[in-house]
Amino acid sequence: MVRSLWNAATGMNGQQANIDTISNNLSNVNTTGFKQHRAEFEDLIYQRVKLPGTPATEDTVTPVGVQMGHGVKVGATQRIMTQGSLQATGVDTDIAIVGEGFFRVQQYDGSWAYTRDGSFKVDSTGQLVNANGLRVIPEIIMPEGFQIETLSISDSGRVNVKVNGNVEPIEIGQLELYRFPNAVGLENTGDNLYKVTNASGEAIAGRPGIDGMGITKHKFLEMSNVSVVNEMVQMIVAQRAYEFNSKAIQTSDTMLQTATQLKR
Repeated sequence: MVRSLWNAATGMNGQQANIDTISNNLSNVNTTGFKQHRAEFEDLIYQRVKLPGTPATEDTVTPVGVQMGHGVKVGATQRIMTQGSLQATGVDTDIAIVGEGFFRVQQYDGSWAYTRDGSFKVDSTGQLVNANGLRVIPEIIMPEGFQIETLSISDSGRVNVKVNGNVEPIEIGQLELYRFPNAVGLENTGDNLYKVTNASGEAIAGRPGIDGMGITKHKFLEMSNVSVVNEMVQMIVAQRAYEFNSKAIQTSDTMLQTATQLKR
């Protein structure tokens, strides 16, 4: 009886974590380059009352045992790395990745971080940076007298721009993308950034469109891959599961109450 109370409590805790994950997905439905998460569950340790295969007679064994479960826990929050839809922005410094890969930026402490958010800007020194001023690596630096409206970026990541006095654009840099043996093992750090972990493996650099890398689309952004309809359905399922577990606690409490009322 007491076991059922605690089992149902772990179920309620698990569904609360599920709702937390779903709400985070919904809150980031308009976040550029955001990747949906999914809560995954594991059953807890079992009490083995009788093991399968225990001798029943001299010639037979029990085909099944008796194992009593102790509930559930969150095993992982899986990141879904499917492609988000593309949105045409018309902004000269916006770049979307179509396919596999991440942009690399350099953080203030000198370390590298990775992102699918290509809503870049040009800072006061003419350097291509993200919304928080982190430099895109390899560095893309606009020459003196550049005309931002003439900036063009090819599918293979070549960056060209016209300079005052020149008729033809000049090439000023080459964008690189980075992929990982296990991209879902990257660590979310906020600000649309990821960090390398032992699970993700080291970054593999490459040019867009070569050796399995995605391509770059100029004046586009990759939107979140969250489906609002699917998340709402998952929220209903999680809410009902939460209610079922609360009902199990109420039922266990009623049974305990019945037991205590046997002696009057």
